[in-house]
Amino acid sequence: MKFNATSRSVQGSSASRRLRRAGRVPAIVYGGTEQPLNIELDHNEIYHALRKEEFHASILNMDLEGQSQTVLLRAVQWHPYKQQVMHVDFQRIDASRAITTKVPLHFINGETAPAVKLSGQIISHVLTELEITCLPAYLPPFIEVDVGLMVAGSSLHLSEIKLPKGVVHTVHGQEGDLVLAAALPKPGADSADAAAAE
Repeated sequence: MKFNATSRSVQGSSASRRLRRAGRVPAIVYGGTEQPLNIELDHNEIYHALRKEEFHASILNMDLEGQSQTVLLRAVQWHPYKQQVMHVDFQRIDASRAITTKVPLHFINGETAPAVKLSGQIISHVLTELEITCLPAYLPPFIEVDVGLMVAGSSLHLSEIKLPKGVVHTVHGQEGDLVLAAALPKPGADSADAAAAE
């Protein structure tokens, strides 16, 4: 994915407030051998980009006044109660160095799993994203998890997920190893809750 940026020479909170009033967003790019670089972004462009899942888990092409750089989204600061982006952090990417980041898990075939279809259970997701390490070229936009074979009372652990080529997860030991589990709905849980958990 691509986005546009402009160099920002003026810094400080008052300068940032002026930028935001003008429909711009202060941001920073850091990492690599270069110094951190202060930039500004168009609010509408970055707001809509941030609503796309792949913007959060993909190598991004930043067009900085005609020059392209590859970066990774690292942090977003939102206004406490407005739909306003306050600040964005990006990290420069070196194709030869491994990166560690989180990618979303996409669960498929949940509605046809025996646990759901035959036993009336719901599948509860313990993890919805996974921290991984890989070279930039191998970074997947998401990791697909097929839950179509889950039976009543079963669970799925991290060790059972097939990771894409060149990708390793950073979870060690038992903590965080459970990805999802099938169980009967709790008494009083309505159908909307069950649907949301699938």
